[in-house]
Amino acid sequence: MTSHQGQAPRDGSPPGPDGELGDVVEALCEAALGSASRADVRRSVPSRRAVIGIVEDLRAALFPGYFGGEVRGAESQRFHIGATLDRVRHRLGEQVRRGLGFVCDEPDPERCPHCEARALAATDAFLVALPGVRRLLETDVQAAYAGDPAATSTAETILCYPGILAITNYRIAHELHRLGVPLIPRMITEYAHSVTGIDIHPGTTIGDHFFIDHGTGVVIGETALIGNRVRIYQGVTLGAKSLPLDEDGHAIKGTPRHPIIEDDVTIYSGATILGRIRIGAGSVIGGNVWVTHDVPRGSRISQVEARRGEFVDGGGI
Repeated sequence: MTSHQGQAPRDGSPPGPDGELGDVVEALCEAALGSASRADVRRSVPSRRAVIGIVEDLRAALFPGYFGGEVRGAESQRFHIGATLDRVRHRLGEQVRRGLGFVCDEPDPERCPHCEARALAATDAFLVALPGVRRLLETDVQAAYAGDPAATSTAETILCYPGILAITNYRIAHELHRLGVPLIPRMITEYAHSVTGIDIHPGTTIGDHFFIDHGTGVVIGETALIGNRVRIYQGVTLGAKSLPLDEDGHAIKGTPRHPIIEDDVTIYSGATILGRIRIGAGSVIGGNVWVTHDVPRGSRISQVEARRGEFVDGGGI
Protein backbone atom coordinates (compact mmCIF):
# COMPACT_ATOMS: atom_id res chain seq x y z
CA MET A 1 0.00 0.00 0.00
CA THR A 2 1.37 3.40 -0.99
CA SER A 3 1.72 6.13 1.65
CA HIS A 4 0.33 9.64 1.25
CA GLN A 5 2.56 12.74 1.35
CA GLY A 6 4.89 12.26 4.33
CA GLN A 7 2.54 9.75 6.04
CA ALA A 8 3.43 6.16 6.89
CA PRO A 9 1.21 3.33 5.53
CA ARG A 10 -1.63 2.27 7.77
CA ASP A 11 0.00 -1.14 8.35
CA GLY A 12 2.78 0.63 10.30
CA SER A 13 5.60 -0.01 7.83
CA PRO A 14 7.81 2.92 6.78
CA PRO A 15 6.97 4.74 3.56
CA GLY A 16 8.45 3.17 0.45
CA PRO A 17 10.93 4.92 -1.89
CA ASP A 18 8.25 6.10 -4.29
CA GLY A 19 6.43 9.33 -4.99
CA GLU A 20 7.81 12.42 -3.30
CA LEU A 21 10.04 10.42 -0.93
CA GLY A 22 11.72 8.76 -3.89
CA ASP A 23 12.39 12.17 -5.41
CA VAL A 24 13.95 13.33 -2.13
CA VAL A 25 16.20 10.23 -2.02
CA GLU A 26 17.40 10.82 -5.57
CA ALA A 27 18.03 14.51 -4.96
CA LEU A 28 20.07 13.78 -1.84
CA CYS A 29 22.11 11.11 -3.64
CA GLU A 30 22.87 13.54 -6.47
CA ALA A 31 23.88 16.22 -3.97
CA ALA A 32 26.20 13.79 -2.17
CA LEU A 33 27.84 12.66 -5.40
CA GLY A 34 28.42 16.25 -6.48
CA SER A 35 29.72 17.51 -3.14
CA ALA A 36 33.41 18.28 -2.72
CA SER A 37 33.11 17.48 0.98
CA ARG A 38 31.35 14.14 0.68
CA ALA A 39 32.69 11.03 2.38
CA ASP A 40 34.10 8.57 -0.17
CA VAL A 41 31.85 5.50 -0.08
CA ARG A 42 34.94 3.28 0.03
CA ARG A 43 36.18 4.85 3.24
CA SER A 44 35.01 4.40 6.82
CA VAL A 45 35.06 7.70 8.70
CA PRO A 46 35.86 7.76 12.44
CA SER A 47 32.79 7.22 14.61
CA ARG A 48 31.91 10.23 16.77
CA ARG A 49 30.18 7.96 19.28
CA ALA A 50 33.21 5.67 19.51
CA VAL A 51 35.60 8.62 19.92
CA ILE A 52 33.49 10.07 22.75
CA GLY A 53 33.48 6.66 24.45
CA ILE A 54 37.27 6.46 24.15
CA VAL A 55 37.63 9.92 25.73
CA GLU A 56 35.43 8.89 28.64
CA ASP A 57 37.56 5.76 29.12
CA LEU A 58 40.71 7.89 29.07
CA ARG A 59 39.18 10.23 31.64
CA ALA A 60 38.57 7.19 33.86
CA ALA A 61 42.21 6.11 33.45
CA LEU A 62 43.60 9.59 34.07
CA PHE A 63 41.37 10.18 37.12
CA PRO A 64 40.71 6.69 38.53
CA GLY A 65 37.93 6.61 41.09
CA TYR A 66 36.41 9.85 39.82
CA PHE A 67 35.07 8.45 36.56
CA GLY A 68 34.35 4.96 35.26
CA GLY A 69 33.29 3.28 38.49
CA GLU A 70 34.53 2.84 42.03
CA VAL A 71 38.19 1.98 42.64
CA ARG A 72 39.38 0.76 46.05
CA GLY A 73 43.03 0.11 46.83
CA ALA A 74 46.22 0.00 44.77
CA GLU A 75 45.55 -3.40 43.18
CA SER A 76 42.04 -2.42 42.19
CA GLN A 77 43.38 0.79 40.67
CA ARG A 78 46.07 -1.08 38.74
CA PHE A 79 43.52 -3.52 37.35
CA HIS A 80 41.06 -0.74 36.50
CA ILE A 81 43.65 1.36 34.63
CA GLY A 82 45.12 -1.67 32.85
CA ALA A 83 41.77 -2.99 31.68
CA THR A 84 40.66 0.47 30.59
CA LEU A 85 43.82 1.18 28.59
CA ASP A 86 43.67 -2.24 26.94
CA ARG A 87 40.17 -1.41 25.77
CA VAL A 88 41.30 2.05 24.66
CA ARG A 89 44.22 0.61 22.68
CA HIS A 90 41.97 -1.55 20.52
CA ARG A 91 39.17 0.99 20.08
CA LEU A 92 41.44 3.97 19.49
CA GLY A 93 43.61 2.01 17.06
CA GLU A 94 40.57 1.30 14.91
CA GLN A 95 39.41 4.93 14.92
CA VAL A 96 42.92 6.19 14.11
CA ARG A 97 43.08 3.71 11.22
CA ARG A 98 39.78 5.07 9.93
CA GLY A 99 41.04 8.62 10.21
CA LEU A 100 44.24 7.81 8.33
CA GLY A 101 42.30 5.84 5.74
CA PHE A 102 40.01 8.76 5.08
CA VAL A 103 42.94 10.89 3.90
CA CYS A 104 44.82 7.99 2.28
CA ASP A 105 45.55 8.12 -1.46
CA GLU A 106 45.44 4.35 -1.91
CA PRO A 107 42.59 3.07 -4.14
CA ASP A 108 41.43 0.73 -1.36
CA PRO A 109 42.23 2.54 1.92
CA GLU A 110 40.40 -0.08 4.00
CA ARG A 111 43.18 -2.56 3.17
CA CYS A 112 46.14 -0.17 3.21
CA PRO A 113 48.94 -1.80 5.27
CA HIS A 114 50.68 1.54 5.68
CA CYS A 115 47.61 3.04 7.40
CA GLU A 116 47.31 -0.01 9.63
CA ALA A 117 50.96 0.23 10.70
CA ARG A 118 50.76 4.00 11.26
CA ALA A 119 47.60 3.59 13.33
CA LEU A 120 49.21 1.03 15.63
CA ALA A 121 52.37 3.12 16.02
CA ALA A 122 50.44 6.33 16.74
CA THR A 123 48.15 4.60 19.23
CA ASP A 124 51.04 3.07 21.15
CA ALA A 125 52.98 6.37 21.13
CA PHE A 126 49.89 8.13 22.47
CA LEU A 127 49.51 5.63 25.32
CA VAL A 128 53.18 6.05 26.25
CA ALA A 129 52.58 9.82 26.49
CA LEU A 130 49.67 9.48 28.94
CA PRO A 131 51.74 9.75 32.17
CA GLY A 132 52.99 13.13 30.95
CA VAL A 133 49.44 14.18 30.17
CA ARG A 134 48.42 13.14 33.68
CA ARG A 135 51.22 15.21 35.24
CA LEU A 136 50.12 18.30 33.32
CA LEU A 137 46.48 17.75 34.29
CA GLU A 138 47.51 17.53 37.93
CA THR A 139 48.95 21.05 37.65
CA ASP A 140 45.75 22.25 35.97
CA VAL A 141 43.66 20.81 38.80
CA GLN A 142 45.89 22.49 41.39
CA ALA A 143 45.63 25.80 39.51
CA ALA A 144 41.84 25.58 39.48
CA TYR A 145 41.70 24.85 43.20
CA ALA A 146 44.21 27.56 44.12
CA GLY A 147 42.71 30.12 41.74
CA ASP A 148 39.05 29.85 42.72
CA PRO A 149 38.09 30.84 46.28
CA ALA A 150 34.81 28.98 45.81
CA ALA A 151 36.53 25.63 45.25
CA THR A 152 36.31 23.43 48.33
CA SER A 153 38.66 20.67 47.10
CA THR A 154 40.61 19.47 44.09
CA ALA A 155 37.99 16.72 43.76
CA GLU A 156 35.35 19.38 43.19
CA THR A 157 37.33 20.88 40.32
CA ILE A 158 37.80 17.46 38.70
CA LEU A 159 34.16 16.49 38.98
CA CYS A 160 32.42 19.82 38.42
CA TYR A 161 34.52 22.41 36.59
CA PRO A 162 33.95 22.81 32.84
CA GLY A 163 37.47 24.20 32.47
CA ILE A 164 38.98 20.94 33.71
CA LEU A 165 36.82 18.92 31.33
CA ALA A 166 37.83 21.13 28.40
CA ILE A 167 41.54 21.11 29.23
CA THR A 168 41.47 17.32 29.73
CA ASN A 169 40.00 16.84 26.27
CA TYR A 170 42.46 19.36 24.85
CA ARG A 171 45.51 17.62 26.36
CA ILE A 172 44.34 14.24 25.02
CA ALA A 173 43.63 15.72 21.60
CA HIS A 174 46.90 17.66 21.49
CA GLU A 175 48.94 14.46 21.85
CA LEU A 176 47.07 12.86 18.96
CA HIS A 177 47.45 16.04 16.90
CA ARG A 178 51.17 16.08 17.62
CA LEU A 179 51.37 12.49 16.32
CA GLY A 180 49.76 13.48 13.03
CA VAL A 181 46.42 11.78 13.59
CA PRO A 182 43.76 13.41 11.37
CA LEU A 183 40.14 14.25 12.30
CA ILE A 184 40.04 12.62 15.74
CA PRO A 185 41.74 15.46 17.68
CA ARG A 186 39.15 17.94 16.40
CA MET A 187 36.35 15.53 17.24
CA ILE A 188 37.64 15.36 20.81
CA THR A 189 37.96 19.11 21.37
CA GLU A 190 34.67 19.85 19.61
CA TYR A 191 32.95 17.37 21.93
CA ALA A 192 34.25 19.39 24.88
CA HIS A 193 33.18 22.58 23.08
CA SER A 194 29.62 21.28 22.72
CA VAL A 195 29.47 20.36 26.43
CA THR A 196 31.26 23.35 28.00
CA GLY A 197 31.20 26.21 25.49
CA ILE A 198 35.02 26.25 25.59
CA ASP A 199 36.63 25.99 22.14
CA ILE A 200 40.32 25.01 22.23
CA HIS A 201 41.95 23.92 18.98
CA PRO A 202 44.09 20.78 19.51
CA GLY A 203 46.99 22.42 17.68
CA THR A 204 47.51 25.14 20.27
CA THR A 205 50.33 24.74 22.80
CA ILE A 206 49.52 25.25 26.49
CA GLY A 207 51.92 25.11 29.43
CA ASP A 208 51.33 23.85 32.96
CA HIS A 209 49.00 25.19 35.68
CA PHE A 210 46.46 26.42 33.11
CA PHE A 211 43.15 27.64 34.57
CA ILE A 212 39.96 28.60 32.74
CA ASP A 213 37.52 30.11 35.23
CA HIS A 214 33.81 29.76 34.33
CA GLY A 215 34.81 29.27 30.71
CA THR A 216 31.71 29.78 28.58
CA GLY A 217 32.58 31.43 25.27
CA VAL A 218 36.37 30.96 25.48
CA VAL A 219 38.01 30.53 22.04
CA ILE A 220 41.68 29.60 21.60
CA GLY A 221 42.98 29.34 18.04
CA GLU A 222 45.19 26.73 16.40
CA THR A 223 48.58 28.46 16.55
CA ALA A 224 48.25 30.19 19.92
CA LEU A 225 51.15 29.63 22.33
CA ILE A 226 50.28 29.82 26.04
CA GLY A 227 52.91 29.73 28.77
CA ASN A 228 52.80 28.46 32.33
CA ARG A 229 50.45 29.60 35.10
CA VAL A 230 48.09 31.45 32.75
CA ARG A 231 44.55 32.19 33.89
CA ILE A 232 41.70 33.23 31.61
CA TYR A 233 38.04 33.95 32.25
CA GLN A 234 34.83 33.48 30.30
CA GLY A 235 34.37 35.05 26.89
CA VAL A 236 38.10 35.42 26.14
CA THR A 237 39.17 35.08 22.50
CA LEU A 238 42.73 34.33 21.41
CA GLY A 239 42.15 34.67 17.68
CA ALA A 240 43.55 35.71 14.34
CA LYS A 241 42.95 39.01 12.56
CA SER A 242 42.80 37.42 9.11
CA LEU A 243 44.34 34.67 7.01
CA PRO A 244 47.19 35.65 4.69
CA LEU A 245 46.45 35.08 0.99
CA ASP A 246 48.61 33.57 -1.73
CA GLU A 247 49.09 35.17 -5.16
CA ASP A 248 45.83 33.61 -6.36
CA GLY A 249 43.86 35.02 -3.45
CA HIS A 250 43.49 31.73 -1.60
CA ALA A 251 43.91 31.58 2.17
CA ILE A 252 47.27 30.22 3.35
CA LYS A 253 46.51 27.85 6.20
CA GLY A 254 48.83 26.70 8.97
CA THR A 255 50.76 29.96 9.35
CA PRO A 256 51.31 31.35 12.90
CA ARG A 257 48.47 33.85 13.31
CA HIS A 258 47.31 33.64 16.94
CA PRO A 259 48.72 35.32 20.08
CA ILE A 260 51.65 34.28 22.22
CA ILE A 261 50.74 34.50 25.91
CA GLU A 262 53.77 34.40 28.18
CA ASP A 263 53.95 33.02 31.73
CA ASP A 264 51.82 34.29 34.64
CA VAL A 265 49.35 36.26 32.49
CA THR A 266 45.75 36.84 33.60
CA ILE A 267 43.10 37.68 30.99
CA TYR A 268 39.73 38.82 32.31
CA SER A 269 36.30 38.14 30.85
CA GLY A 270 35.39 39.32 27.38
CA ALA A 271 38.93 40.27 26.34
CA THR A 272 39.77 39.79 22.67
CA ILE A 273 43.43 39.35 21.68
CA LEU A 274 44.05 39.05 17.95
CA GLY A 275 46.98 38.32 15.67
CA ARG A 276 50.52 37.04 16.18
CA ILE A 277 51.23 39.42 19.03
CA ARG A 278 52.97 38.82 22.34
CA ILE A 279 51.46 39.42 25.76
CA GLY A 280 54.42 39.84 28.10
CA ALA A 281 54.91 37.75 31.23
CA GLY A 282 53.03 38.83 34.33
CA SER A 283 50.62 41.09 32.45
CA VAL A 284 46.96 41.54 33.33
CA ILE A 285 44.49 42.17 30.51
CA GLY A 286 41.29 43.78 31.74
CA GLY A 287 37.73 42.79 30.87
CA ASN A 288 36.30 43.55 27.43
CA VAL A 289 39.64 44.83 26.15
CA TRP A 290 40.49 44.58 22.43
CA VAL A 291 44.26 44.05 21.91
CA THR A 292 46.02 43.85 18.53
CA HIS A 293 49.55 45.02 19.51
CA ASP A 294 52.35 43.59 21.64
CA VAL A 295 52.03 44.17 25.38
CA PRO A 296 55.21 44.62 27.47
CA ARG A 297 55.99 42.46 30.49
CA GLY A 298 54.16 43.36 33.67
CA SER A 299 51.58 45.57 31.96
CA ARG A 300 48.10 46.32 33.28
CA ILE A 301 45.79 46.99 30.34
CA SER A 302 42.41 48.65 30.75
CA GLN A 303 39.92 49.53 27.99
CA VAL A 304 41.21 53.11 27.84
CA GLU A 305 44.85 52.06 27.49
CA ALA A 306 43.96 49.46 24.85
CA ARG A 307 42.16 52.07 22.73
CA ARG A 308 45.10 54.45 22.94
CA GLY A 309 47.73 51.76 22.54
CA GLU A 310 49.37 53.03 25.74
CA PHE A 311 50.73 49.84 27.20
CA VAL A 312 52.75 51.02 30.19
CA ASP A 313 54.73 48.60 32.35
CA GLY A 314 53.16 48.27 35.78
CA GLY A 315 50.23 50.55 34.97
CA GLY A 316 46.96 50.15 36.85
CA ILE A 317 43.79 48.71 35.39
